[in-house]
Amino acid sequence: MKWFNDNVNVLALIGAAVIIIMTVFVAGKYIRQMKTDKSTGELTGDYWDGIGEYNNPVPTGWGLIFVGTIVWFMWYMFMGYPVWSFSQLGQWNEEQQTYNAMFKKKWANADKETLKNMGEGVFINNCAPCHGVLGNGSNGKAQDFRHRFAENQVLDIINRGSAALGDKKVGDGKGQLGYALGEMPAGMASGDSAKAIAKYVANGLQGKAPAGFAACAGCHGADGKGNGGTAPNIKEYDMTLVMNVLHYGKKGVIGAMPSFNTGRLSDIKKKAVATYVDSIGR
Repeated sequence: MKWFNDNVNVLALIGAAVIIIMTVFVAGKYIRQMKTDKSTGELTGDYWDGIGEYNNPVPTGWGLIFVGTIVWFMWYMFMGYPVWSFSQLGQWNEEQQTYNAMFKKKWANADKETLKNMGEGVFINNCAPCHGVLGNGSNGKAQDFRHRFAENQVLDIINRGSAALGDKKVGDGKGQLGYALGEMPAGMASGDSAKAIAKYVANGLQGKAPAGFAACAGCHGADGKGNGGTAPNIKEYDMTLVMNVLHYGKKGVIGAMPSFNTGRLSDIKKKAVATYVDSIGR
């Protein structure tokens, strides 16, 4: 085997085997002694529930195992495989950073059609498990991207409010999805008024707005487009909303969508997903 030709691996395995054998031998020795020997020596004067502790020296076997383990560890870390030496994980990270930079440069000015095609692939790999390959929400289990909102989704947001990953605040202090107006509180409307608002928003703000929508217009604007980006656009999908959801995560009907801002998706890929999502309902 190739690993057997690596002296470092061989020495590491021998060291580990020696420690294990010593441990088994010493443990067996003292277990046998426990059956026959009686406690002797000078007590330390400390008692726990009536049980005293003897001031006896550390057993030779345990001491050898302890010191041997430390010596083996130090050798392995600083001589066998030094912590500053070559690392496959470090190499992978460096290559990943290099290719990410090349990807960003290559697609920095990608047109809409290119972003849409790119976004479809990213969507299938990362979003489809919950939202379905067709973006239909997997029969109500997640957001259906063929429609701006379903009535039950709007009603849920009105009743519970909207926050990133439950009620967790994001680091920039803006709450929920990073909009300047912050987190939408729960209970902005209730009963028939909430239902009327949900139906109005789900229909794309068509027809006459219900009276209760005035509370929504204060942040989202009378046209529902988000008051110049200070609140989410509730009339149609836009790049900002989708990218903010990908960045911060979002509380939903079936649970919390995680943030994709951990290096899993670059900004260009988020933009591509947003472009593709926008195309699903058209």
